[in-house]
Amino acid sequence: MPFIDTPETNALKSKVEKLLSEIPDFTDENKNLKINVIKDYADNGNVKLLEPLLKNPQTKKAFFTPVLDSSVFNTAKFKEFLEYSSACNSYSKYLGKKIGLYMGDSSLLDRNEVVLNFPFKDCVLEGGQRKEDGLDTYYEYDDKKGEYEKKQSKRREVFYNEVLAQDEIDSLFSPKAFCNAKRYEKGKSEKCTKLNRDAELNKKRGLSEDTITDNLIIKGNNLLALHSLKKEFAGKVKLIYIDVPYNTGSDSFSYNDNFNHSSWLTFMKNRLEIVHELLKNEGAIFLQIDHHELGYITVLMDEIFGVHNKVQIIAVKAASVSGFKSVNPGPIDITEYILFYTKNKSAFEFRKNRIKSEYNTNYNQYLETHNTDDTSKWEFFPIKEHLLTSLNKSEKELKAQFGDVYKTVINQMIATYAFDNADNIISIRDLHKPTEKMKELQELSRINRNTIYTYTKTSGEKTYLYNGGAIAYYSSKLQLIDNEKCVTELLSDFWNHISWAGIAKEGGVKLKNGKKPEKLLKQILEIASNVNDIILDYHLGSGTTAAVAHKMNRQYIGIEQLDYGENDSVVRLQNVINGDQTGISKSVNWQGGG
Repeated sequence: MPFIDTPETNALKSKVEKLLSEIPDFTDENKNLKINVIKDYADNGNVKLLEPLLKNPQTKKAFFTPVLDSSVFNTAKFKEFLEYSSACNSYSKYLGKKIGLYMGDSSLLDRNEVVLNFPFKDCVLEGGQRKEDGLDTYYEYDDKKGEYEKKQSKRREVFYNEVLAQDEIDSLFSPKAFCNAKRYEKGKSEKCTKLNRDAELNKKRGLSEDTITDNLIIKGNNLLALHSLKKEFAGKVKLIYIDVPYNTGSDSFSYNDNFNHSSWLTFMKNRLEIVHELLKNEGAIFLQIDHHELGYITVLMDEIFGVHNKVQIIAVKAASVSGFKSVNPGPIDITEYILFYTKNKSAFEFRKNRIKSEYNTNYNQYLETHNTDDTSKWEFFPIKEHLLTSLNKSEKELKAQFGDVYKTVINQMIATYAFDNADNIISIRDLHKPTEKMKELQELSRINRNTIYTYTKTSGEKTYLYNGGAIAYYSSKLQLIDNEKCVTELLSDFWNHISWAGIAKEGGVKLKNGKKPEKLLKQILEIASNVNDIILDYHLGSGTTAAVAHKMNRQYIGIEQLDYGENDSVVRLQNVINGDQTGISKSVNWQGGG
């Protein structure tokens, strides 16, 4: 229960302040309390803090819980009290655990500028992830023995205030030495004593000649690793993809803190700030999340990368309505989201990406030109009519032949006929940004029905106007994707074209509830990177990003703290080097190596 202003609470504030100010370790030269030091003492169960609090009846009652003949120090309650207490100059300016839209103490709801503020925003969260990082040592006083007994519990993460704990943060962010390096190649692995720096390759991609050109998988805390990479890779990473902890309470990542909103946002903010520095000016970041924290992380991303650099929030169909999910109350969760931001939108190279599609029924006419440029001799036929003529059959005959499945059969036949005769299949479409001359011809074609008007561009390209619209050819929809000619459509902000079924075996590794399809990463890499660009994923998991980058000839840096044993990213990358044929391998003609 949060503290509120009452005479009792104010009296307790005065008592705590008086007790702590009498201890030299807890005050600075101006007699102000050093809250970060006090919190460290509380986390460690230091006798210098616990003894005076335990001896005073008022503070003993407030911060100690009687258990049999002992008293247990309530660390969480004491630290929450420090956060509340303005008299103690708390490092957090926020009361309770609220997240809001504020600038200082002023609401921003009525202003154009929006900043997401939350408790601990002015702090750094190391965010240990391994099981051994998850234990805290504390001391419980035993009245019978008259001494403190050492015990362990689930760790409460330490929040280092950016102002008050600058020395600790400097130490945290200082570059760390990497050790136990191994180099993996096809069929072998060996100790690595020197990293490659291909000067010619770096020249081609506009990077300093001494930039590391090896692919890197780094095991360790991602905050420490990212800061250790800063000197080498600042301003050099082209694309960042991260599949972050969704903060649902059931993440496959066993983070130590329960990551309530404020803790999770602090964790995210610290890491997003450093990767912003690693990105190239023309780079981009794709952050995948579900609906639980979508609103919060969007505002935080707006703040760090700039609202003007936000491209889209892409909705991804990640599941189907089936099985146990269908018994959930309300609409079924099948969608995840990818936040797409650039470092500098004006410098980013935007591309019109296309995806596989089905027959577009708007292309429903067959244009017979009779091999002449004289448009007065051109004829238009409904596509079904022209198909039946080519088959020398009537619709009645086909209905008799196929019975109840006639509609399905005829629709498939039309789709195939359109594909095979794409140069003659057309649709009458609205004009996009027409010139004044085109508008004139468009109006004439609207008035004089069934007459074709020709507009010739300076390049010699012709546009044909007919009945108030422009003739669009179905052949423009047909393109090569993964070396296969297929019907396509432009990529939108809703991705339902990537199947998540059957991905468990991709790469020869498993990651329960956390694995992403290789096709998803392929799509992202095609949107925002080129061959030899540097790709970063600092929540690497089972290594999907690295595997796809390897197969698509991108350099990659992956960071992961947990060891997944036989399902580890290093195992997966060894499989890729040895010629793994799952995932996108066939579509990119992957043969192994690297």
